[in-house]
Amino acid sequence: MPDTKWTIKGREFIQCNCAYGCPCQFNARPTQGNCHAVGFVDIDEGHHGATRLDGLKIGMIVSWPGAIHEGGGEVVPIVDERASPEQREALLRIMSGLDTEPGATFFQVFSTTFAKVHDPVFTAIDFEIDPEARTARVHVPGWVESRGDPILNPVTGEEHRARINLPRGFEYDVCEVGRGSSSTKGPVPLAIADGHAHFSRLHMTESGVVH
Repeated sequence: MPDTKWTIKGREFIQCNCAYGCPCQFNARPTQGNCHAVGFVDIDEGHHGATRLDGLKIGMIVSWPGAIHEGGGEVVPIVDERASPEQREALLRIMSGLDTEPGATFFQVFSTTFAKVHDPVFTAIDFEIDPEARTARVHVPGWVESRGDPILNPVTGEEHRARINLPRGFEYDVCEVGRGSSSTKGPVPLAIADGHAHFSRLHMTESGVVH
């Protein structure tokens, strides 16, 4: 068991280059054969040891040449510029899979697949999300522009709603599925015109997702 206890409760947005639904959620290979994505979390309440994390935001730009489990990936961690030095260290430890049981969270699992971890970015994160509405907007000046929207029925134009439930998942318990687009700059430049997006309410600890 990790010596430091931590908890995060918040809302998460992930946008990747897979087709809607993302086969990776079902242990299938990624749609395009590789994985490019951005992910952001708005922490409603949380702590790492005695350090409070309430109200802070974090994000990441990630890319793998094949399926995630095959490794060779790279990541740009992004941390809210409002975080104090203690909070920055705490968030980066969580995002790096430290102080976490092996395989317990997607942060920890992903950390074992990165060949390159770029220097963290401390900057303003403009991030809005409504999981139930399947909408999200991300603006990180000079780094990320991303959005998520509901999938639309191609015949009626009405919003299509679908969920994924992973009772033993390491990221979320239930997510809402949508569509999205992203562009990034920096050492991991991405351009995703239309791909999978999911929106979820996170509750995780050093021992994994609270189901």
